[in-house]
Amino acid sequence: MSDRSALLQALDGAGRRRTAPRRELATLIAGFDGAFTAADLSSAARRRGLDVGRATVFRTLDLLQSVGAVERIDLPEGEHAYVACTPSDHHHHVICTVCGLSTDVRDPSMVQLASTVAASSGYRIDMHRLELFGVCPACQASGRG
Repeated sequence: MSDRSALLQALDGAGRRRTAPRRELATLIAGFDGAFTAADLSSAARRRGLDVGRATVFRTLDLLQSVGAVERIDLPEGEHAYVACTPSDHHHHVICTVCGLSTDVRDPSMVQLASTVAASSGYRIDMHRLELFGVCPACQASGRG
C-alpha cells in the first residue's frame, strides 16, 4: 500500500495542482496493495460514487507516472497495470500472478547486471526496467498458487 500524501507530494514537487479528482484518485491508488489497472481504478471510483471519468483516470495515471509516483508494468498476458512507487527511488518489482501483490526489489546485483550487459554489448545503458512475476508467500500458503 502506498501513502496518499506521498502521491500528492510528488504532484506538488512537480509543480502540479492538487485538483479534487487527483486527490480522490490518489486516495484510491494508496488503497491498492499492489498492481492495479486503469479499469480497477475506474471501478473503485464508481463504487465510491466519485465523479471521475475514464479520461481523468488515464490523465492522472500519466501525470503520476511522469513524476515517478506510479510506474507502469507490463503483465505477462500483454496488458499493463500500475504500481505506486517512491519517486526517484530506482527499484524493480516482483508481482504475484495470483493476487497482484507487488513488492519493491532493491538489489545491487541487478544494477551490476546492467553494467555487465553494457560492457559485453558495447551499449551505453541509459535506463533499464525489470519485472519479476511469481506467486507470493501468502498465495502459496493458501494453496492458490
